[in-house]
Amino acid sequence: MNKWKGKSKGTILGYRIFVWCIRNIGIKSSYFVLYFVALYYFLFEKNSNKYFTYYFQKRLNYGFWKTKISLFKSYFTFGTVLIDKTAISAGLREKYTYEFDGIENLRNLLAEKKGGVLISAHIGNFEIAEHFFADIDFDCQINLVTTDQEVTVIKEYLESVSVKESNIKFIYVKDDMSHIFDINEALSKNELICFTGDRYFEGSKFLEAELLGKSAKFPAGPFLIASRLGVPVVYVYVMKEKNLHYHLYARVAEAVKKRDAQGLLHSYVQNLESMIKKYPLQWFNYFDFWDDID
Repeated sequence: MNKWKGKSKGTILGYRIFVWCIRNIGIKSSYFVLYFVALYYFLFEKNSNKYFTYYFQKRLNYGFWKTKISLFKSYFTFGTVLIDKTAISAGLREKYTYEFDGIENLRNLLAEKKGGVLISAHIGNFEIAEHFFADIDFDCQINLVTTDQEVTVIKEYLESVSVKESNIKFIYVKDDMSHIFDINEALSKNELICFTGDRYFEGSKFLEAELLGKSAKFPAGPFLIASRLGVPVVYVYVMKEKNLHYHLYARVAEAVKKRDAQGLLHSYVQNLESMIKKYPLQWFNYFDFWDDID
């Protein structure tokens, strides 16, 4: 099974090409280059093609041709999201428009002075949220809890082309559980803790819930921790729309009993499923999510 290994694909050369295109031919012209990139993945990336064909056909009930078209569009959309993230970090924030849907939920969360937990997913483009928050004087510190083992040279390169340093702090999950102390310290300062709840990798704890009509495994950590902290939980997504426009969603998690991690997961999955159905091309889990492919 091709499971999530805690590391995304990509090379520094690819990001250098993105930056060169953005700076020399513009954002929308850069999208044109993606047709060739998407076509390459569509033709030659056999594993992710297989997994996402299953996603479109079996979980979303698409027909043969709609599946093929959606597969190509998914790769293309993923490329535009990466270009947007790079462009905004490189100082082209003013080229984009946005709208907030539920920003009052985040304001109310911070007003309680207990900090809070945001749970997102690998859908849309959450990493650009901080650039839009700054425009509405949403003064808060976001701490992203991650097991991601991205190649350091890519991170360093993206930081080198950014016009301003990112305000997001990273809390890395450690085997000795010391990250729990970092999370509690951040919450004591009325900061926000952000998890992504839709990827686990082999050997880690997991919970199971039904997504799109079939049971799947989810990382236990975000739901175990969030259900025990006694702080507000909000689901947050940043979704790409047409014409360099983004839509930010913030939804308060349904009330669940303290320490009821499974109940919180059920609430999250219901919310995530509604976003997937609305933006089926923007869920970027290119692996065997349901353990259902031979």
